Amino acid sequence: MAGSLKQSPLHDRHEALGAKFAEFGGWSMPLEYPTGVVKEHTAVRESVGIFDVSHLGKAMVSGPGAADFVNATLSNDLAKIEPGKAQYTLCLDESGGIVDDLIAYWHDLEHVLLIPNAANTAEVVARLAAAAPPEVKVRSHHEDYAVLAVQGTRSDEVLERIGMPTGHDYMSFVEAELGDTGVGVVVCRTGYTGERGYELVVANSVAGRLWDELMAAGEEWGITACGLGARDTLRTEMGYPLHGQDISLATNPVEAGLSWAVGWRKNTFWGRDAVVKVKEDGPKRRLRGLVAVGRGIPRPGMGVTLTQDLPLADITSGTFSPTLKKGIGLALIPTTVAEDAQVGVDIRGRREIFQLVKPPFVDPSVRES
Repeated sequence: MAGSLKQSPLHDRHEALGAKFAEFGGWSMPLEYPTGVVKEHTAVRESVGIFDVSHLGKAMVSGPGAADFVNATLSNDLAKIEPGKAQYTLCLDESGGIVDDLIAYWHDLEHVLLIPNAANTAEVVARLAAAAPPEVKVRSHHEDYAVLAVQGTRSDEVLERIGMPTGHDYMSFVEAELGDTGVGVVVCRTGYTGERGYELVVANSVAGRLWDELMAAGEEWGITACGLGARDTLRTEMGYPLHGQDISLATNPVEAGLSWAVGWRKNTFWGRDAVVKVKEDGPKRRLRGLVAVGRGIPRPGMGVTLTQDLPLADITSGTFSPTLKKGIGLALIPTTVAEDAQVGVDIRGRREIFQLVKPPFVDPSVRES
C-alpha cells in the first residue's frame, strides 16, 4: 500500500525532520513531527507554523468564458468578488449533496484555478470536463504543483524575509517570483487554521527551495513544521467542515451551515433547485458544535443522545482542543433539539455530557489586517 501512495515533492524534507506519515486522499503526508500535535497547534496559534498540503488538488479551467462556466456550475457567485480574489465554493450534485468543497482562484475571465480536496479532485475535474463547452478546457495539475501553508501571527514577517508579498486582503492573491529562479508563486491569504496566514502554490521544481527558505526565515519566530494532525485540531476549533466526515454527498449546504457559500440569486448552478427547496422548507438537521462539560474527548462515529435512550446523531469530527483544554466535536443534530441543549456522547460505554454551541469554538484572527 505504501508504495502505491503519491508523495509530495517535499517528502525528503519531512523524512529528515522525523515525520510520522499517514495516508490522505491517496497521498503519503506528514501526520505529525517529533514535536507532537499540541506543540505544532500552539505554534500556529501563538507564532507561526508551516504545513505541506501538496496533496490538495489543482485544476485549471481555461478558455473563452471560463469564469462564466465556473459560475454556472459551482455554488458560490463569482460576481461577489473580482479577479485577483479567491472564493470558497461547493461542487454539488443534482440532489444538493456536496461532491466537494473547494477554493476558486479567479485569475481573469479565461482562467480560474480550482483547489479541491485530494480524494475528490478526479471527480470534480470529470464533472466539469463533461459539462464544459468545447472552448473551455478543464485540466488537472494535481501532481505538478506543491502547496505550502504558512499560518500564524508571524506569517507576514516570515514571507517578507524571503521577498514574498504580504498584507493583501483576506481571500485575495498576488503572483510573485521565487528569488532568481524566474518561477512563479501564487501567494494567497487563505488557510484552514483560523489564524492569519498564507497559502503558496508553486511548481514542484522549486518547492524544496521555497520550503528551505521559509524554514530559515522563520527561525527567529520559532517556525514549526506542522503535520495534518495539527491542521485537523486547528480547523476543528474553527468549526470548519471536513469533506468525507462533516460534509458529503449525503449533506446539503443548508444543513452544513454553508448557505453563505451559495449564490442564491444566481439563475443556475448544479443542485440549485434541490438546495432552494431545502432552504424554503427548512433543514431537518444542522451541523452543530459540542463542547465537553467534563473531561470526555469525542471521536468520529461516537453516538450522540438527548437522553440515555434517545439517539440523535453520530460525532462527525471530534478531538481534544489544545486551546480550550477540553473535548470538542461536530455533529449533524436534528433541528428539533434546542440550540443550547446539553447532550450525551457515548465514550467507550460511558455517557459524557456536552454542551451544544455554535462554532467557532475559539475566536478567529484570520481576517485581521
